[in-house]
Amino acid sequence: MTKENYLNSIYRGNVEFCYGLQTAINKSLAKGRLYLSLEGLEGDECADLRHHGGVERALHHYPLEHYVYWKQKYNIDIDWVAPGMGENLSSNGMTEETVCLGDLYQWGEAVIEVSQPRSPCFKLNKRWGIDDFSMDMQELSRCGWLYRVIQAGMVSVDDPLVLISQEPNAMTLREVCDIFFGDPLNKEGLLKLKQQRKLSDSWASKVIARLENNEVERWDFRLLGHDLVDSNR
Repeated sequence: MTKENYLNSIYRGNVEFCYGLQTAINKSLAKGRLYLSLEGLEGDECADLRHHGGVERALHHYPLEHYVYWKQKYNIDIDWVAPGMGENLSSNGMTEETVCLGDLYQWGEAVIEVSQPRSPCFKLNKRWGIDDFSMDMQELSRCGWLYRVIQAGMVSVDDPLVLISQEPNAMTLREVCDIFFGDPLNKEGLLKLKQQRKLSDSWASKVIARLENNEVERWDFRLLGHDLVDSNR
């Protein structure tokens, strides 16, 4: 199995105080060859290590196609351009409908594996000045996705992502999002997610908890930055 996907850009960023909080969502274009460790690109920082980054969330990939969609949806006079979602990797031709959980890619000297969709958070609302942006992203399954690094090494924008293996029961990221976010207590869907051995530990633990308790973990703080007293999420 060989399918090459070329990147448009690579981005990395430093933690700074902006939008009223500490964040590294503002990324800058990275040129030349970079070292990709098990925790991410050299020089790329993360402000909230509890909810972002780490070995199962080492890289964030967001499709360029989605910026066109958001521009049309909101029709407001702002520049809908990468890396506005805080992504590390930007490309055309890879979306949640074509990329599958567990897809394994050779990227330069490194090997990376799709671990989960991105969980949208309130920092996107702050970044774009749109109160419900994170909720819209989640409901529409236009979240982008994250990678774990299987093998560290030197990488560059000129190195294609070469698909080298795919899970036999692979689910597209759109299918994963539609169950995890869109129908979060659907037992059949949760059992299907539970069988996905490449799903990140964080998401897998939530799937198991939902099956055991028939309750969905709270989403309000992640999505809005504050608690909703009467919310079940």
